[in-house]
Amino acid sequence: MNSSKLHPIFVFSLFAVISLTACGSIQSAAEDDCKNVGWQAGTKGYNDCVKARIYERKLDYSLPPGDQPSPSLL
Repeated sequence: MNSSKLHPIFVFSLFAVISLTACGSIQSAAEDDCKNVGWQAGTKGYNDCVKARIYERKLDYSLPPGDQPSPSLL
């Protein structure tokens, strides 16, 4: 294969790897938020904070009521 065919494949692969490593899970983001606020892992307040942040993040990423999902371009 010549380099003109490999270049788009390389760029796409690089973009995919960067985008997948940049997104963490909702769970880990919620845990980080609660730790940054000052809660200690394992305490009741920390566990309540994590549950609340997970709920909030799921609401942030969910579709509004009655909205239809749009098809993905990928």
